[in-house]
Amino acid sequence: MKEAYWGYWLILLGIFVIVIMMLINSLTTTTTKDYYMIKEVTEAAMVDAVDYGYYRDYGELRINKEKFVENFLRRFSETANGNKTYDIDFYDLYEAPPKVSVKVTTKTGNFQVTTDSSANYDIVNKIDAVLEMNESSQEEE
Repeated sequence: MKEAYWGYWLILLGIFVIVIMMLINSLTTTTTKDYYMIKEVTEAAMVDAVDYGYYRDYGELRINKEKFVENFLRRFSETANGNKTYDIDFYDLYEAPPKVSVKVTTKTGNFQVTTDSSANYDIVNKIDAVLEMNESSQEEE
């Protein structure tokens, strides 16, 4: 009879370890995936928001803030996971020279650790991006 109890405890321990590994895997893959998604979306939105009229007239890069935010939110919503809740904050939106800072917080929900407290593991990714142009492609006057 004692050997049967050891078997039950071993199965219960295995299930517990699998659940913990799934939680940790969910947190770590979300961080990596979100970082690269934010990086690519920011770069694409900055290129889409370039003011080509200003560039033709003055030879300097400039982005439109409103167009950047619109493009970023559209692209991010197309690629984001529908099961998670995201909180997006924009900091330091400069038109010329083009620089943006974006912070995306992924809400992971509450995990009940004990009977009286809950832990909240939100994942925060911050990225600063500067759009540059190649000087060799400019015409010298």
